[in-house]
Amino acid sequence: MHLETHKTYCPHCGERIEVVIDPSASQEYIEDCQVCCNPFELRIIIGDGNESSIEIYGDI
Repeated sequence: MHLETHKTYCPHCGERIEVVIDPSASQEYIEDCQVCCNPFELRIIIGDGNESSIEIYGDI
């Protein structure tokens, strides 16, 4: 399994955080912010050509 680190922003506190994803498959899970500890939903969508899209939702 090859993991990639991506930088994004917490939907609660707005701080920049890092998330680790597996780019081989679409996935959906809940993770806690490394700064404010609030949970958020992380959705990774892998499209054709292996381009990835990361969506973050604070209202879970």
